[in-house]
Amino acid sequence: MQIGSNVLEVSDLMVALEAIGRTKSIKGLSETLGLSYRTAWCRLQMYEVALGQPLVRKTRGQGSELTEFGAALAEALTSAVAGLDANLGRETRAIEHRLRRLLTGRSEVLTLAASHDPLLIEVLRELPAEHGQIRLSVMGSSTAVKLLLDGGVDAAGFHCGALTPEQADVPFSGVSSSAGLVPRPLFEREQGLLLAPGNPLRIRTLTDLTAEGVRYVNRQPGSGTRIWFDRMLARAGLSPDAIQGYAVEEFTHQAVAAMIACGAADAGLGVRVAAERLGLDFLSVGWETYYLAASRSLASPLFDELVAAVRVRAAETTGYRLSREHKSGA
Repeated sequence: MQIGSNVLEVSDLMVALEAIGRTKSIKGLSETLGLSYRTAWCRLQMYEVALGQPLVRKTRGQGSELTEFGAALAEALTSAVAGLDANLGRETRAIEHRLRRLLTGRSEVLTLAASHDPLLIEVLRELPAEHGQIRLSVMGSSTAVKLLLDGGVDAAGFHCGALTPEQADVPFSGVSSSAGLVPRPLFEREQGLLLAPGNPLRIRTLTDLTAEGVRYVNRQPGSGTRIWFDRMLARAGLSPDAIQGYAVEEFTHQAVAAMIACGAADAGLGVRVAAERLGLDFLSVGWETYYLAASRSLASPLFDELVAAVRVRAAETTGYRLSREHKSGA
């Protein structure tokens, strides 16, 4: 790990902190590392110089104990390493964020890959920069989750179309506590068919989308909305080939709504708020939970602030509501 101009081996540092915490002595550290007392002491000093903070202090009786910083660092490393077998890259990012926050008191720019949602994007734009910045990349739910699992981002925003991550297919099923990840339910949102004002084609069911002259506009492959739509088609026994415009794709809910509002399409699946903002009709197909997932060891005040702000906005916005998990105290 690079800290300023110094490079630390996280595994060696963790072993040293654990030894001091357990044995309460430099002698215990030297025995754990298999080094002489002098060499162990020099290594400890090297860590303190690199970090710019004291890790150990002397106690009465000539023993030693971790300082407040040393204990906090040991806890951060231990917590993060609990999930290292799931994904080294992801946990390394979490360790580095926590370590830099301990050293500077400030949070870095955190990266969020997320499926498009109008409410989430609005809250991110308004979020004060007091605790740092969140750098957002909008993409399909499955792509966002894959990036998180591979350690490419700090967090992922996604939805599984009325399913929980455990019920959904890969990659969503990989977002679990056993992988060292916590999927936090942000809100529930209502999805449905966005239709031209007044619903002139009288679309009432998915089957009506196969009628002659009905032009559908789809979401891109890998998006949670596209996955949900395909699942509904399969359940209804409908072939994608029977839907004119199935191959026409847009990347956001607003883009789908805009296509319908300007007369370039007649129907598309999207969130209620997108329909309301452009004066479209809306035929509900159900509610789904939108999740924000991150490593259990990230412990970011910035993400906590984001979750709180989004939930407040969701509680007062048509087409959104607090998730059942949150209402029950989760």
